[in-house]
Amino acid sequence: MMKIVVLDGYAANPGDISWDELKEFGELTVYPRSKPEEVVSRIGDAEIILTNKVLMNAELLKQLPKLKYIGILATGYNTVDLDAAREFGITVTNIPAYSTESVAQITFAHILNITNRIGHYARQTREGRWSKNPDFCYWDTPLMELSGKTIGIVGLGNIGKRVACIARLFGMDVFALTSKNSSDLPEGIQKTTLEGLLAVSDVLTLHCPLTDETRHLINRERLEKMRPGAILINTGRGPLVDEQAVAEALKSGRLAGYGADVMCNEPPEADNPLFCQPNAFITPHIAWATREARLRLMKVAVANVKAFIAGTPQNVVS
Repeated sequence: MMKIVVLDGYAANPGDISWDELKEFGELTVYPRSKPEEVVSRIGDAEIILTNKVLMNAELLKQLPKLKYIGILATGYNTVDLDAAREFGITVTNIPAYSTESVAQITFAHILNITNRIGHYARQTREGRWSKNPDFCYWDTPLMELSGKTIGIVGLGNIGKRVACIARLFGMDVFALTSKNSSDLPEGIQKTTLEGLLAVSDVLTLHCPLTDETRHLINRERLEKMRPGAILINTGRGPLVDEQAVAEALKSGRLAGYGADVMCNEPPEADNPLFCQPNAFITPHIAWATREARLRLMKVAVANVKAFIAGTPQNVVS
């Protein structure tokens, strides 16, 4: 019987979704988490593994001669050495587009939190500030209306396009950095360069893959080219930004706010410089974690395994 091992299943399924559909394909073992030193022994002679964030490099893969398939429980696949996988004849698949709606939603949750400071005012109300106020209302932070403002989107894949659609409904002007031709862009999106985005964006949001070219795409030099008081959003990958430079831009007031669902190291170090900045709003990589998105993830993960066993693999990235 074929052996299937899930190396780090807890994040995708802490117990509210079933793995049972995978059992029809073979003997299934699910580990909630796996330390690096446990990976080889846990995989053993399994032909199929599923993993989210376990690093699969060439040194590890060469120790697994029976391994034929790696199913990544995510869209990003930078955790697997694809060149090594090809060398060893291992098929690698990912799960595209499952979290589009959820990530677009949290992108605007961050934008709206920064522009309206809902958490700040809700906390002050609980503490009695409004009850003691001499007027019927008060505000002690800048408040911004999105209509008429410009949003710059880096990367126009599924999530970037959905963010653009929502932004237009808010009445925002939409500019994008994308490899797509201008003639192929949805209505209302204007293509520009990175320099152009930095110059015009009241809100700049990152939705591109992490590559050698995009690592620290937003660094000190580029932050200085952004509009003073702009908002930066990162729901893509933590290393798309230089976190120290972002912290400094927040401290100086160059950035009005930074909303992120991802960080360079996850979990982050407790002394990360962003944590000292009151206008940095960080959520713990939860954009993808709605139950609706995880159900879609599981459905595609099972379909990917079934297609591989049938000899017609889908969503192949190797």
